[in-house]
Amino acid sequence: KRTKAFALRIVRLYTALPKTTVAQVLGKQVLRSGTSVGAHYREASRARSTAEFISKLEVAIQELDETLYWLDLLQEAAIVRPGQLTDLRAEAEELISIFVSSVRTAKHSR
Repeated sequence: KRTKAFALRIVRLYTALPKTTVAQVLGKQVLRSGTSVGAHYREASRARSTAEFISKLEVAIQELDETLYWLDLLQEAAIVRPGQLTDLRAEAEELISIFVSSVRTAKHSR
């Protein structure tokens, strides 16, 4: 539920961005990476092996980290107001922490 809610928040962010070229290019990047997190998590939850589970979650972590990068650029380029992305960033960080913990647990239980 959290990864889907995160993706929907990213979609809403993208639709609210200005229609300038720079905003749309950065927005499409954050849209792609931010919405793929849930897909990778879903794939992990249906993994056929521990190795596949770990691999899919690690990709989700990478996508979250990339999403944070694009969010930083949106804010530092003054496309969004300072502080507007605080909650979205916090959720990305929490999801990273959850996924990292899950990967560690899976690696230790192998």
